[in-house]
Amino acid sequence: MRGKALLLLIISVVAQVSPSLELKKRIRGNIAPKSIVHSGNGLFFAQNMMYRHTITVYNRDFDLVATISDKIAGNLLGRESHSIEYRGAPVEATFSHSGKYAWVTNYLISGPGFQNPGNDSCYGSGKFDISYVYRINTETMNVDQAVPVGSVPKYIEASPDSRWVFVSNWCSGDLSIIDTERGTEIKRIKVGRYPRGIVVDSASTTAYVAVMGSYDIAVINISDMSLSWMKGIGRSPRHLALDASGQFLYASLNAENRIAKVDIPDRRVVQKVQTGDTPRSIVLSDDGKFLYVVNYESNTLSKVDCSNMSVVETVKTDHHPIGITYDAQSRQVWVSCYSGTILVYQD
Repeated sequence: MRGKALLLLIISVVAQVSPSLELKKRIRGNIAPKSIVHSGNGLFFAQNMMYRHTITVYNRDFDLVATISDKIAGNLLGRESHSIEYRGAPVEATFSHSGKYAWVTNYLISGPGFQNPGNDSCYGSGKFDISYVYRINTETMNVDQAVPVGSVPKYIEASPDSRWVFVSNWCSGDLSIIDTERGTEIKRIKVGRYPRGIVVDSASTTAYVAVMGSYDIAVINISDMSLSWMKGIGRSPRHLALDASGQFLYASLNAENRIAKVDIPDRRVVQKVQTGDTPRSIVLSDDGKFLYVVNYESNTLSKVDCSNMSVVETVKTDHHPIGITYDAQSRQVWVSCYSGTILVYQD
């Protein structure tokens, strides 16, 4: 019996350390994808670098099913002249209403009346143009709504109940809250320098915002839109992921080269792990057991065991991996690389 037990232990250990991430597909094209997001029902939206002015949409067969332009008519922006076209600059996306709508942030809007766009180092240095969030109907692939928000909106997250969309405005240092039923921004909450990643708990009661110009994470009570803080989480928190139980929050610490695991009730860091140089976006597996991390300057993808915060696997990617998403049905990890590819890994 001892020999059998030892053999089972060896098999278990080998299974844990054996490589599991296999490159399934490399998608190319006229793309420079900054972010990639899964709708939950088989559509993958890649927001291409702002000067490409496109969103490219793929299915589970890795086919390009749509290329969406960021050009829109002035009437969607509330302008009197409907014939004048404006351009956006897609950054990030989220989905609501079971994937029916994609909501996309635009770094800036260009066209008549927009004369002073923000930039990545703009906070506190002047008054900059506001921008807009696009709503895209995923059945028609058309932009059917544009909602004004703050200056240089970057990350965006819909609440699980589809009632709210939260937008982090980089330059204006605040969080826009969009009421999806009314299609308007109903509140803007000041959070300080460089807000970025956002997650909302499964009950749609609390939103968490990574404030990248700090060591802190803002906590929004959705019922009354009040603000509190998780202080001292780590330097430059960029992206967030939340386990289904609501017990733990994970944050990529861009300036520390580490990932923090945060106990939510206690609002304290329980563990950190180093994954690579400048970890950017992160995503959890559907069972919450593993966290996948793209390391921008290391050109790697890391798989982290959430139970003990150990890196169980690291694989090479193409140059500058920056976005990541997960498909629970196929158990595939999609990684967008700024250099012009989307990599799909089987796990």
